[in-house]
Amino acid sequence: MKIIIVIMLLAVLAALAGAGLLMLRKGRDPSSRNPAMARALAVRVGLSIALFLFILLAWSLGWIHPTGIPVSA
Repeated sequence: MKIIIVIMLLAVLAALAGAGLLMLRKGRDPSSRNPAMARALAVRVGLSIALFLFILLAWSLGWIHPTGIPVSA
């Protein structure tokens, strides 16, 4: 379960890095790179929402359990 979450987080970071590279890439026609950057950011948002929903589903099915921070009194 943890491996799936880590892979999804890495995919989110890869999509963000791809959008950043597309933003920084200099081309002859600046308007041609805007759709690709917007698509990469849309993929990042979609992956983030999917990861959030997957974590909620895994918690509700009992696959993962919150541990919390132990408080010693």
